[in-house]
Amino acid sequence: MKSIRSREHVYALSSDMKAAATAVPGETVVFETEDALGGQVRSEKDVLEQLDFARVNPATGPVEVVGAEPGDTLVVRIQRIDTADHGVALTGPGMGVLGDEASQHVTRVLSIENGCVRFDELRLPARPMIGVIGVAPAEGSHPTGTAHRHGGNMDTKEIGAGTTLYLPVFQPGAYLAMGDVHAAMGDGEVCVAGCEVAASVTVEVDVLKGRSPTWPTLETYDAVVVIVSLPTIGEALAEATRQGVRFLQRARRTSFEDAYILASLAMDVRVSQLVDPNKTAKAVISKRLFTGMVSEYL
Repeated sequence: MKSIRSREHVYALSSDMKAAATAVPGETVVFETEDALGGQVRSEKDVLEQLDFARVNPATGPVEVVGAEPGDTLVVRIQRIDTADHGVALTGPGMGVLGDEASQHVTRVLSIENGCVRFDELRLPARPMIGVIGVAPAEGSHPTGTAHRHGGNMDTKEIGAGTTLYLPVFQPGAYLAMGDVHAAMGDGEVCVAGCEVAASVTVEVDVLKGRSPTWPTLETYDAVVVIVSLPTIGEALAEATRQGVRFLQRARRTSFEDAYILASLAMDVRVSQLVDPNKTAKAVISKRLFTGMVSEYL
């Protein structure tokens, strides 16, 4: 088992990244991650306008996966996410969906104990998930705060322990990096933050040769989630719908029209996040709608 320290991190996923470590298919890797704010918030006196945004969204890695080539799929089996005992959530004027209605900067330090995130008298279920996870893109450099086909800041709450993420490979070695773990986050991440937390993420990496999903695709115990990030939420919702229908068409070996009708009956199209430069939508497809392995239909 390899462990990558949080000091080994990047702020962009680029086509020319240098590996912090190397792993072989089937190997387990532990990513120690800093919170998305780079550890800059220590108390509720630390507010967004005071932060150094050049230190926001560090992604631990990247890890070069031996044998991964363009046109393959990088398989990331998320085994565990262990969080720190507290996280932070914050917002302010201009931040998030309703930033024009926020009149002041507010930071909340939230304790995490006994499987719950405490918010005043409320105890919210802690459901740790990975906000930023991705690989080297086909070309250029993408800030870790922006998501696209290579992954990145997808902020999709289903990316948690017990799930498998399938990422398209664009560069030899894939170059996997991750960070921005949340102890809790609602769909939309509307105020611009979840419960931002440092964490230890344990994954197993693998490679599917000769096939590649168009967009990052997640497998949970009962569903397939196709994740799409584009400049507007309308574009992302339409493309997620398109990719979900195409998945059903392949999985059921049926016509576009029949898959389209079935999607309208049984597929959910949802928002993951509304606050990053590219907005993220997802098509959620129950495994009850098809037989066979998800990896067959990428």
